[in-house]
Amino acid sequence: MKLLIKENKILLLIIAIAVIVSLITIGMRLSVEKHNKTYDIVLDYNEIEMMADQSEHDVSWWLNEFRKMGITKVGLSEESMVSLMENTEMPIQANMMDIIMRDADWEAEYPEDFIDKLKGTGYDKFDVLIEAASKEAFNFVAEGVTKRYRPEQYLIHEKDNGGYIVLNGNATQTLYTEKYKYMNSKRKGFIEKDEIVSSKLMYINFGLLPSKVKIVRDAGMEIIPRTSSYEGWNDSNYAKTVIESYEKLGVVPEYIIVGGEAVIGWDDGIEIARDYIKENNIKIGLIENTTQLRNILQFGVNDIVKSTGYEAIRVFSVWDYIQNRYQYYGYEGAKEIENTLFRAIVERNIRLIYFKPIKEHKDQHAYVTDPEEYRTMFLNLENRLDEHGIKFGKASVMDQYIVSTWAKVVMALGCVAAAILLIRTILPIGRKLKAGLFIIGTLGVVGTYAVMPSYAELITSFAAAVIFPCIATLFIVRQSKEFADTLNPSEHLPKIIWRGILTLVCSVVLAMLGGMMTAAPISSVSFMLEIDIFRGVKLAQILPLAFFALAYLAYYGFGESKKYPGTLEYHDLRDMMNSSIKVWMVLLGIVLLGVGYYYIERTGHDSSIQVSTIEMLFRNTLEDNLIARPRSKEFLFAFPAVIMLAYTSIRRFKLWPIMFGLASVIGMTSVVNTFMHIRTPLYLGFYRTAYAVLFGIIIGIIGIVIFESGHKLYKKLERQIR
Repeated sequence: MKLLIKENKILLLIIAIAVIVSLITIGMRLSVEKHNKTYDIVLDYNEIEMMADQSEHDVSWWLNEFRKMGITKVGLSEESMVSLMENTEMPIQANMMDIIMRDADWEAEYPEDFIDKLKGTGYDKFDVLIEAASKEAFNFVAEGVTKRYRPEQYLIHEKDNGGYIVLNGNATQTLYTEKYKYMNSKRKGFIEKDEIVSSKLMYINFGLLPSKVKIVRDAGMEIIPRTSSYEGWNDSNYAKTVIESYEKLGVVPEYIIVGGEAVIGWDDGIEIARDYIKENNIKIGLIENTTQLRNILQFGVNDIVKSTGYEAIRVFSVWDYIQNRYQYYGYEGAKEIENTLFRAIVERNIRLIYFKPIKEHKDQHAYVTDPEEYRTMFLNLENRLDEHGIKFGKASVMDQYIVSTWAKVVMALGCVAAAILLIRTILPIGRKLKAGLFIIGTLGVVGTYAVMPSYAELITSFAAAVIFPCIATLFIVRQSKEFADTLNPSEHLPKIIWRGILTLVCSVVLAMLGGMMTAAPISSVSFMLEIDIFRGVKLAQILPLAFFALAYLAYYGFGESKKYPGTLEYHDLRDMMNSSIKVWMVLLGIVLLGVGYYYIERTGHDSSIQVSTIEMLFRNTLEDNLIARPRSKEFLFAFPAVIMLAYTSIRRFKLWPIMFGLASVIGMTSVVNTFMHIRTPLYLGFYRTAYAVLFGIIIGIIGIVIFESGHKLYKKLERQIR
C-alpha cells in the first residue's frame, strides 16, 4: 500500500483536489435545497364537481370543506367541446363531419341556408360541426372562437335559438381508432381498418365558464386557470386573448400549470407567455410524468423555465391509478395515497400537488365522499412533512444554481486520474505510460467541455459512477486476500467481525466519495427540476460487477498458480479460459444470471418487475419510523455480504468469498446510485446510507453467528459419520 501511494502521489493529489471541489459543490447544493421547503395543493375543480355529484352536497360545500383543511387554490380548466358536453348542462353537441356524412340524407337534418353557406366555404370529413340549442351556449362558444382563432379556421351560422359552428380541421388533428381487422368465415384477416372518432379540435379552449368562476370565488378560493393549447390553434393572438380573459376576470394566478401540448402562443414563440409570467411573478409548473421520471413534454415550458431563471416548481398530478389507492395494501383509509404524496414531496422535489379526489379501490368512477378521510390524510401528511422541515403554504422555488464549468473540468480530471490509478492497481504500467494516459485524458476532457459541454458533464458523472465503485470493489477484494494470507483461520469471531465492519465502513466511504463525484457535476437546478437527468444508470450498475471478476483474478488468480497477488497476469485469463466446465458451474452460472437479471430489472423507473405487497408494507414501515428509508438491497444483502466476505476469507472457505464479493459490489454501486437521483435532496442520501450501514452491520453479525454455528454443526456431523 505504501509503495502504491509513493508511486502515485500526483494522481492521488489530483483525485483529492477533485473530491474537495465536488464536496464544495455539494455544499452549495445543500444550501439551495435547504431553502426549498414549502409545498402547496391545488384542487382539480372538474373532479371535485364529479365527486360532489355522488355525494349529498354540492361543489360549493365541498370547496368550503377543503378550505377548512387549509387548501385555498382550485385548478379551473377552460371549457372545450368535450367538457361542455360531459360536465355541463348546456344544450350543445359536436361531432366529426366524417361521422355526420355517413348518413346519406344528412343535409336534410340542417337548415338550407346553413348548408348553402357550408358548401360555399367548403368542408371535409376532418371538420368538427358544433350545434348549440340555446343562445347562452351559442354565444359562449362563438365568442371564444371569434376572439381566439383566425376567421379561416371556422364558420359561424347563428339562429334565433342557437346556431352552428364549424371548425376547420385536418388529418393531423384528427383522432382515430386503433387498427382492427375484418375477419372471414375461416377466422383469417380480410382487411385492416381504422375509423375517425374525434379530433383535437374537440379539446381546444373557449374560456372559463362564468358560473364556475363564481362558485370558486364565493368559496373564497383562488383560481388557477388551466388553458389547453394545440398546434395550429395556438398563435400570438390566441395567447393575448387568453391573457385578456384572465385580466377581465381579475385573475392573476400564483402558478401556471400548462394544459394540452404547449404554452399559450407556442405557434409564434414563447415571448407572450414568458413576458406575462415574468411581469406577474408567476411560477410555471413542470408536471411529473406518470412513471415518476422526468416531466411531461409540453412545448415551450422548458424554454420559459430557463428564460425566467428557473422560477419553476415541480408538480405532482394525482393520476387515476393513484386515486384508486384507497384501502390499498390492506391499509384503512387513504394511507397509501398519503405515502405517495409524502414521497413525491420529500424525495422528488415536488412542491405543488395537483389533487384529484380519492376513488374506491379498483373502481374508476366511485369517489370516496367522506370528508374526514381527506381531513385525516392531509393532516397526517402535514405532520410527517414537518419532521423534514417542509411546511404547507405557497410553493417555494429553488435558487438558480449552476455548477461552474471549471469545477466540472477539475472533477473530470479527477476521474481521469482515478481511472489511471484503477488500471495501475491491477496492471503493471510504468510512469511514462501513466503520464501519457493522463495527457490524453486531459485533452479529451478539455476538448469535450469546449465542444459539447452538456454531454461532457454527463460523461463526467457517469465516469465517476463507474470508477469509484470499482475502486471500492478493489479495496474489498484486496482486504479479502490480505485477511486470507495474514490471519489465522481459527481467529476469534470478535476480531473477524471488527475487520469486517472496518472493511464495510471504508468501502462505503469510498463509494460515497464516488457518489459525491457523480452528483456534483450535475447538481445544477436543471437536474434538480428534472429538466435534465443522469443517463446510464443500469450500465453503471453492470460495469463494476464485471470489474470484480478482473480484480478477483488479479488477487486470487485462477486455481493455485497465482504468483503476484494484485497484478492481473496473462496466465490468469489463460487458465480461466482453458478450465474444464463442471455441471455445478453451469448451474451456479444460471442462478447468478437469474439474480443478475432480477437486480438489473429492479434498477430504474422503467422496471417490469412489480414490488410485492409484503415488500411495500416493509418499506412503508421503515419510511414511517426513519428519516429516510434505507435501500433493502444494501442493508439486507450487500452490506452484510462485505462482513461475510471477511469472515469466509479468514476461515478459508472455498467459493463463498466469490459469492459474497459479488454481492458486496452491488452495495457499492447502490451507494453511488443513491446520489444519481439529483431530484432527491442530498440529506436523504446520507441518512439512507448511514441507516443501511448500521442495519447491515447488525445483519452481518447475525449472519456470521449463524454461519459459524452451521459450520460447526456440519463438522460435528461429519465426524460422527466417519
